[in-house]
Amino acid sequence: MDNREEAAAFLRSRRDRITPEQAGLPVYGLRRVAGLRRGEVAMLAGVSVEYYTRLERGNLKGVSGSVLDAVALALRLDDTERMHLYDLARAAGGSATRGRAARGDAASVVRPSVRRIIEGMPDLPAFVTSDRLDTLAANPLGRALFAPMFADPSRSPNTARFAFLDPASRRFYVDRERVTRDAVGVLRVAAGKNPHDPELIRLIGELSTRSEEFRGLWGARDVHVFRQGVKRFRHPVVGELELDHESMLLPGEDGLSVVVYSAAPGSAATDALTLLASWSATAGREQRLDAPSG
Repeated sequence: MDNREEAAAFLRSRRDRITPEQAGLPVYGLRRVAGLRRGEVAMLAGVSVEYYTRLERGNLKGVSGSVLDAVALALRLDDTERMHLYDLARAAGGSATRGRAARGDAASVVRPSVRRIIEGMPDLPAFVTSDRLDTLAANPLGRALFAPMFADPSRSPNTARFAFLDPASRRFYVDRERVTRDAVGVLRVAAGKNPHDPELIRLIGELSTRSEEFRGLWGARDVHVFRQGVKRFRHPVVGELELDHESMLLPGEDGLSVVVYSAAPGSAATDALTLLASWSATAGREQRLDAPSG
């Protein structure tokens, strides 16, 4: 992924979405564009038009934090977008080239102690995920909740690949449109931090080639970070359930997070998780009984 083109397209997309009225600027005569002009952003950020033009051409190398903050304020970036702008600037300085691309698959290794943590929450679906949305580890209830994604053992589970390429996702996610939009935003953030990550490049290439829906969302340049929220599922065994989720970054790990789903006590979703745990235990026992003896 070309960092300069990514930075240029991101800044243009943010400028295009802000009207002069939203920025508190007067409007005179007929405008050819709905968004702000470069000169208007430069004025709001307190830099010259020439300097801002350089930034919007993707040249973020050596740009100070104060200038990035001023541009973020002028473009009304939220916290995630501002973080993404900083990531693009760091990548322009070359730091990202020494990151994950040099470490290979090290970022996909889950420590045994982390696996024990998620295994120690048998009543809650729990996972370890990467910023590429790979599911690197899951406890039994987590695998049961996302049974459609784990249905094909020949493919490494990845929620973006599942959401865009597997027809089962259209029934599984009640709010699939939001899920796909958020997934693209997460991959955008990952691309800003690690533009030379070969696995990420391959994933984005695969999704772009096989999904017109993904191509459209990718072109919007929106970014997203998973923190907490509510997701609704339509599970093939226990039906529809609504779960809270929390995403917690693992300190010292490159882009790995522990994601845990839970339900309010006494809710229908709690009963559904109990039923799902029972189904998972039964299915696991039947698989062991069906396994050939050695």
